[in-house]
Amino acid sequence: MENGNKNNQLQIELKEEVAQGTYANLAIITHSTSEFVLDFVRIMPGLPKANVQSRIVMTPEHAKRLMYALQDNVNKYEKNFGPIRMPEEQQQGGKTFVPPLSDFKGEA
Repeated sequence: MENGNKNNQLQIELKEEVAQGTYANLAIITHSTSEFVLDFVRIMPGLPKANVQSRIVMTPEHAKRLMYALQDNVNKYEKNFGPIRMPEEQQQGGKTFVPPLSDFKGEA
């Protein structure tokens, strides 16, 4: 049984050039019937142009798994460090609502 477990282990390699990460302060999400596309953008103050730093394409099922994982991790973060305050949060019907960006126009 122990040999079976070793064969089922997934080894994930984190290359040095990827390990430092890429900073992004905007995510643009689009989708079709078969995939979700997440473009991570870095907007710098005073610069009229922003570049996509990374594009991730995934299936709808993986997008939903990512959503659940992010929800779980935000909940754990807030349990440890307190609520994450969002300046654009609004209260609607007793629930917190974060409206989408309305004035944002861009091309990827």
